[in-house]
Amino acid sequence: MPTTLPRPELITDLDPKAALPAVRALANIMDRAVTIPGTRVSFGLDALLGLIPGVGDTVSSLVGSYIILVAHRLGAPTSVLMRMGLNQLIDALVGIVPFAGDLLDLGFKANVKNARLLEQTLEDPHRARRGSTWVVVGLLLVVFAIGAGTALLGYWLLSKLFS
Repeated sequence: MPTTLPRPELITDLDPKAALPAVRALANIMDRAVTIPGTRVSFGLDALLGLIPGVGDTVSSLVGSYIILVAHRLGAPTSVLMRMGLNQLIDALVGIVPFAGDLLDLGFKANVKNARLLEQTLEDPHRARRGSTWVVVGLLLVVFAIGAGTALLGYWLLSKLFS
């Protein structure tokens, strides 16, 4: 008879006072652990992991996703979670480009941005939701415009090709 393992308990209630400092610390380790002397440029484990092809960016994305999971567990609105996901997606897409992506990663600190979003959400949920909603709406409009532009360009090219 097969034995079954006990199911792990899900964390359903997080204490924001305990979770927020942990999220801030994780974001700082990932994005701002080391400051280059004589400059205001800082980097963290995210930039170092990005130097490992394939695996590094995947690990960085998984760690960054943890911040989004904590925000979800703390009850962050969907628009805020989508904005955090967008930050994480931009970080992952930028990280794909060898060397140039790693340099750009020094300026775009998705984990710090997401920790700040979580902090703003816990301080003033309505303001954070409103601001994030506009960012998501703007993003959807940009995606729609790119899709419409691509369709129009395709139509124009096909009409020139067959005329």
